[in-house]
Amino acid sequence: MLALVRIALVLLLPWVGGSQVNAAEFLKSIMTGGSSGTYIQIGRDLAELGRNCGYNLDVVESAGSLENLVAVKRRTNTQFGIVQSDVLEYVRTHAAADPELKRSLFGVRIMYPLYNEEVHLLARRDIQSVSDLANKRVAIGKVDSGTYLTSSLVLDIMRLDSAVRVPIGASEALAKLQAGEIDALFYVAGAPTKLFNNPDIDASRFHLVGMRDAPLTAAYVPSQIAGGLYPFQKDPVDVIAVKAVLMTYDFDPRKNAYHKNSCKAVADVASSLLTNFDALRSSGHPKWNDVDLGAVPPGWRISACVKQGMAKSYELECRQQPIREGTVKVVDQEYLNLLKSRLKP
Repeated sequence: MLALVRIALVLLLPWVGGSQVNAAEFLKSIMTGGSSGTYIQIGRDLAELGRNCGYNLDVVESAGSLENLVAVKRRTNTQFGIVQSDVLEYVRTHAAADPELKRSLFGVRIMYPLYNEEVHLLARRDIQSVSDLANKRVAIGKVDSGTYLTSSLVLDIMRLDSAVRVPIGASEALAKLQAGEIDALFYVAGAPTKLFNNPDIDASRFHLVGMRDAPLTAAYVPSQIAGGLYPFQKDPVDVIAVKAVLMTYDFDPRKNAYHKNSCKAVADVASSLLTNFDALRSSGHPKWNDVDLGAVPPGWRISACVKQGMAKSYELECRQQPIREGTVKVVDQEYLNLLKSRLKP
């Protein structure tokens, strides 16, 4: 699996972010996920904030976390990408012993931590545990997706080498599951996710499988999918989860016009998110209510452009009421101080 991750992160085209761009026509985009996932809805919520403030933010569908991690550095006019925390940890761990992989991640920065993403395992009714996936056909997500990495790690942790791993996306996997061509599918997304809000999923044939095996809870955060959240699942299900993180790049406004405009875009979105946090919680995707801005993954630096936008002195039009103070557990003291300065007492 490391070889596939390395190919995705190292062997793509060189970053082309050095072009000069007119600020009046400057393009900004966020890499999200598939059309039925939670990432794209989060991206659309941020784009709506932009429209209200007079700037555009293009929401781009993608294969998922690995593609998004690469894109914030290598895809032009792409300043933002949502990535799973276990993908960040996996890549950071292996980069320590791989100079090329380490170089490919140079300059990638944290913007904000977001919410926990539940690991969904939808399977036939006769599959009652993760261990029952032995010798079964299991969809594990597209190769460039976070689902692919998480599901592969789950199967490895549970020593399920006999499971037949099918690398396809969630929508295709659901169709194949319903047709009897596979036995189960993994999908990592913040619940509720549009994919499973589907009345055609037959509750007499399929269910969400619980995941509270000791080896898994040692590596992942325990979580629960509430009963009734999906039409086919009446009972609550104990699962595991990973953190979704909004990533960006360490743009240097002194370098050229592209970097200057990109840094301003990052600062604008950083400020807009804080300013409108209550509105996101009330009218955005339900997962905004689970966002903990203090839960920064260890080992990753926060962008200086983000901190610029967090400052009270930063000027952004359509400023609304600042957010209320939440639970803060941050190692970066400067980030913590800026966050507290924007919170209500």
